[in-house]
Amino acid sequence: MSSTAHAATRRPPPWRDVRVLRFTFQALFLLGVVSLLLFLLDNLVFNLRQQGIETGFGFLDQPAGFAIPESDFRSSQSIQAAIVEGAKKTIVVALSGIVLATVLGIVIGVARLSTNWLVRRTAALYVESFRNVPVLIIIFFLWVLTLRLPPISRAIEWVDVFVLSNRGLVVPSLRATGSTAAFYGVAGVVLVAAAGVWIWRTRRFDATGEPHRRLLWAGLVLTAGVAAGFLVTGRPYGLSLPERGDLGVANGFRLGPEYSALLFGLVLYTASHIAEVVRGSILAVSRGQSEAASALGLSDFQRLRLVVLPQAFRIMIPPLANQFLNLTKNSSLGIAISVYEVTKVTRVSIAQGAPAPQAIGILMLVYLVFSLTIALFTNLANRRLMLR
Repeated sequence: MSSTAHAATRRPPPWRDVRVLRFTFQALFLLGVVSLLLFLLDNLVFNLRQQGIETGFGFLDQPAGFAIPESDFRSSQSIQAAIVEGAKKTIVVALSGIVLATVLGIVIGVARLSTNWLVRRTAALYVESFRNVPVLIIIFFLWVLTLRLPPISRAIEWVDVFVLSNRGLVVPSLRATGSTAAFYGVAGVVLVAAAGVWIWRTRRFDATGEPHRRLLWAGLVLTAGVAAGFLVTGRPYGLSLPERGDLGVANGFRLGPEYSALLFGLVLYTASHIAEVVRGSILAVSRGQSEAASALGLSDFQRLRLVVLPQAFRIMIPPLANQFLNLTKNSSLGIAISVYEVTKVTRVSIAQGAPAPQAIGILMLVYLVFSLTIALFTNLANRRLMLR
């Protein structure tokens, strides 16, 4: 090898090597961040000890000293159990809100592109009204409205289906009347069978071009199978209808005024943002796709369902994930109207003597887990759509 080629392949000295410098700078930055965190942690522990405040997490096993409304949680149970109960309420309101806000947002977003002037303007009024008002104000407004409902003695009733008063809305619910293990086993088998029918219809469509109607076929198998399993296993569930008394409502499922205000406030606010995401995603689909669908003789609904929305979903998944995250984190605003979700439970625990730094650290970790879980599922959905 010539001296010229040897000189060209010789590595530069470390102080001029880009890879060495990049690694060195990153290591120094990481060392600086870790040192800063250790300094802040040491300073926090020192100050807590100086004030006689507990620095460990043994407080989690101490009695909570407070009850959680609309739950079976007792004041004698531990703070850890209280945080778990509050996290469950947060999960329920977040998941319910995500489903309702997504459905409402898609409907409003599609309505904003309607050719009907009244429908289009009504949808635009909804979006501009709720999107530009702080979500906390919406929650407060709905809460005040629920408090103005008639008292339980003059509650609004409709044929034993629901009871509406200033104590909340009570609707029919299911109650277990026997062993449910066998029913769940049958339901699992039926679910697998419905998935098999879905795959079969899809493959038949790919092979022959015959309309698959997989949703109809799988839905019929699932419905018929679950109904048959319900009868065969001895009807393990019964209907619990609300019964109004002088002091309250027995049976049924109760949706309290505070919880209702929080849930529907989050839904109305988030749906206005989702509607804009949906509208923008539909407009981002090439106009030629709609024209080609029209040329094939598809109706407006078929064009939207079969051509436009499937392509728009690929665009809207990332911004939808942001809205889901915002809804989950905004559920902490329930503390303003005394909804005992995880933030309210943490605040009350601190008032009962739990050390604030550790309690708030746990609260931050809970929301971090929620956010990372939502991000994981939305990223998987986005990757799945990108592969098609």
